[in-house]
Amino acid sequence: MGKITRLPSDLANQIAAGEVVERPASVVKELIENALDAGATRIAVTVELGGKKLMRVEDNGEGMPPEDARLALERHATSKIRRADDLAAIATLGFRGEALPSIASVSHLVLRTRARGATSGTEIKVNGGVIASEVETGMAEGTVIEVADLFYNLPARRKFLKSDGAESAQISRLVTQMALAYPEVGFTLTSSGRRVLACPPVTGFRDRLYQIYGDRPDLVEVRRDGGGLAISGFVAALAEQGPVRGPQNVFVNRRIVKDRTIAHAIIDAYSSASIKERSPEVHLFIDMPLDRVDVNVHPTKAEVRFREQSLVHEVVRRAVGDAIGSGPAPELTLQAPQASPAGPVAVPIPDLNLGGAYQSRWAPATAAFARRPEAVPAGPPLAAPVSSGAAPTAAGPPAAAATEGSGDSAVRRMVPLGQFRDTFIIAVDEEGVAIVDQHVAHERILFERFMERLTAGTAESQRLLEPIVLDLPAGGREALLANTEALHRFGFDVEDFGGASLRVTAVPAALGGGDAVEAVRVLAQDLEGLDRGSRVEEALRRIAATMACHAAVKANDPLTYEKMTHLLDELRRTAYSTVCPHGRPVMLRLTRREIERNFQRI
Repeated sequence: MGKITRLPSDLANQIAAGEVVERPASVVKELIENALDAGATRIAVTVELGGKKLMRVEDNGEGMPPEDARLALERHATSKIRRADDLAAIATLGFRGEALPSIASVSHLVLRTRARGATSGTEIKVNGGVIASEVETGMAEGTVIEVADLFYNLPARRKFLKSDGAESAQISRLVTQMALAYPEVGFTLTSSGRRVLACPPVTGFRDRLYQIYGDRPDLVEVRRDGGGLAISGFVAALAEQGPVRGPQNVFVNRRIVKDRTIAHAIIDAYSSASIKERSPEVHLFIDMPLDRVDVNVHPTKAEVRFREQSLVHEVVRRAVGDAIGSGPAPELTLQAPQASPAGPVAVPIPDLNLGGAYQSRWAPATAAFARRPEAVPAGPPLAAPVSSGAAPTAAGPPAAAATEGSGDSAVRRMVPLGQFRDTFIIAVDEEGVAIVDQHVAHERILFERFMERLTAGTAESQRLLEPIVLDLPAGGREALLANTEALHRFGFDVEDFGGASLRVTAVPAALGGGDAVEAVRVLAQDLEGLDRGSRVEEALRRIAATMACHAAVKANDPLTYEKMTHLLDELRRTAYSTVCPHGRPVMLRLTRREIERNFQRI
């Protein structure tokens, strides 16, 4: 007798169900997708004990006649495809004909449905994949599906479910994603008698985002068309100082997907601006022709394959990169001082250094505008000039500055008023007041300048008369030696000197001798932190960020008016002007509206 036997149909169904039904949220997802395919404009989800006890999905879609209701519970029965050619351009969320029978085989399922225009509905009860009863019933048009005691006949699967709270959180996350993808549909979610989500139908995604997350000035809009793809949505601004990790909701043709190509493109866009590791909040919609994406990859339909994977990566990367590059700087919020019953309160006057044009410790802000350009004394350029052309002259009057727009740049033309504590530049533009961290701003300028030079060749190097010999920890020493080629492109010449020592024979021309030693030590730490096999581009960005940090002007460095103007003008020309390469904000803004609100002018 042979060893191979045919499995019983009920066991085969339970094995197949394991591919589709991973947890309660999988059930809710499949049922919501069926409701959307049926043209529902209202979907109500109810769960008990994280979905382990009960899940109910009710919709007002087109419903089903009795014969279709019976067929829907049979495996590979579907109304969404007819022939093999249909798989090349799938327009519906569901198409396999596996969801309902798979769910029914591992639960107690009740299907109630009434087709539009029908006088009555149909109720079918299924226990473990076996139909227990079918009766006529009265109900509103649409479909209601109840799934009770999930995995009751598979105790090995049931014991691996998470806690009620964890499963409820997964369902809440799933319903939120579906609500984002279909703003024209009303969604409600009730968990253990508590209303968790209530989203009436709205006209567009922006309104749905506000319904769920409220006002989100920390998100920037993404919009780009190219290569037959349309990208839209919102992503976290570069300067946002909230959590480095946030929800990432990606939709391809309004289908929730998890795709490595898209995820890599998003991370790549952020890493081009900053070496700070983060998994940013993303709500991204990608629309493309149906025949250029394959959704028939996995039974859960969460994975897709793109016909032109590299094109998708590039369009997404550029769309996100353009959006975060034009994102706003963080805004300050003022708290108006309260009147004191004891009389006026003395306010200490800060120590303002207003550049070489002013000798007093304080001067009215209007003085910065009253000075004529020729009255501003000339000074030496900033350390490590960031412009290949001639050094700019002193700023002209604000009227002239206002006429020179910066296109879509996040930084408008600003007029410096002076320094605070020789560390922060106080500047104004037509939109308000900006406080710029001079070190961070210069670091951003130099970082982009260094990366720009590398694309054209090798940065300028300075040979040392006396080589620098450094003793470093083994990990950092090996990291430097493993990246000697990348270091050479930046102007460093590093070689093994035996034992724990390294010899540095050349450094970038932008670095001073004292900065070079510390820069090499920090480089060793940064490069040691990279995983093995990391891309050379990532190592180059780390090196560029460290060089920029050490070559930039420092805190407590007094700047002349010319230097401040030069730095602000160069900042406007950067691609990502809101954060430094390490992720710190370049500036804080106090908008005109915020100022007027605190002075009760609006």
